[in-house]
Amino acid sequence: MLLLLVPVGLATVIGLLVMWPDGEPTRAQQVAATYLPPGTTYPDGRVVSVETYDCGDPSGAAAECARAVAEVLDGDGAGDYVQVELDAVVVTNGVEEGDTLVLTRDPATEGGPSYAFYDYERDVPIITLAVAFALVVGLVARWRGLASLVGLAFAFLVLLQFVIPGLLTDDSPVLVSLVGSAAIMFVVLYLAHGFSARTTTALVGTLFGLALVAIMGSVAVATARLTGLTSEETTTLNNFDPTLSFSGLVLAGIVVAGLGVLNDVTITQASAIWQLHEVDSSMTWKELYTRGMAVGRDHIASTVYTIVFAYAGAALPLLLLFELYDQPGWVVLTSSALAEEVIRTLVGAIALVLAVPVTTAAGAFFAKAADTEAGAATERRLVSLRARFSR
Repeated sequence: MLLLLVPVGLATVIGLLVMWPDGEPTRAQQVAATYLPPGTTYPDGRVVSVETYDCGDPSGAAAECARAVAEVLDGDGAGDYVQVELDAVVVTNGVEEGDTLVLTRDPATEGGPSYAFYDYERDVPIITLAVAFALVVGLVARWRGLASLVGLAFAFLVLLQFVIPGLLTDDSPVLVSLVGSAAIMFVVLYLAHGFSARTTTALVGTLFGLALVAIMGSVAVATARLTGLTSEETTTLNNFDPTLSFSGLVLAGIVVAGLGVLNDVTITQASAIWQLHEVDSSMTWKELYTRGMAVGRDHIASTVYTIVFAYAGAALPLLLLFELYDQPGWVVLTSSALAEEVIRTLVGAIALVLAVPVTTAAGAFFAKAADTEAGAATERRLVSLRARFSR
């Protein structure tokens, strides 16, 4: 296993060192900075009064907007009372006295800083859920669960400090996503599951799946001529920097999206093989593989549903729009917007399915190899003992 993983690990480290962003603003970041007035900040504001008024259009459509007075809670204007306009969408979702809102503060306007509504403040529900998640994971999975949380923090560090900034540079999106994903898997798997042949088996299967996603994804994106410019977000990115490879971003998204599912499948398969081997070490490689695949087929059947429904849920607003359009079903399915999700799902599912037999075969091979090595070590000890007593 070391003959395989050491070169991959070295390549990953070299890739991180070579492609690590230098911290200089990219073209997209420089353009994006011009869209906001310099010095713009986002202080919290507590609503002290709300006055609603009719803001319906001349056609007679009813709408209710509001003017709110808020006390600025932090930043340069802390303690000031400011008035902000709230549109009909905000009023419909509810704004009451005592609510905390996130405001924008532009210090460069004539007559002093100006404030506007930016978003709702969501610190309490997000922090509460995060703490509850950590407690549940720690209580149920104990130290291994806490180790997985540390691994999750590392994964976000790599994504935020390497992958996302790297995708805004001139480097290949595919290489950036592959190197970042491999780095995440090397650390996360061993941190959560410990240094063992079982974990190494899962890592081999995961790296195989990632490589397969990259290869199949490249072919699929090229042959399907996916432009990547199918959403408001990518259109905005194109305005910031039209030189970005948006088809490459599609492929990078496929690679990153496959991380969690591949990790889940491969570690489960590796664990199943080693549990079978511990129960009956006399089983041959073929028997281990056959019984492991019996577990793997069940896992494949359930995980494929997981992938499809996860992408369907993410694309639900898009599917609702297509439901409203009077177009043939096949035209909708093969349209650029939906084709991205379809190809993303199919590529991820194929890599997932093929990673199962590869992980199972590797696990069975390494389990039997461990038996052979253990037997050889035992034989060496016996020979040593015979030699000692024969003196």
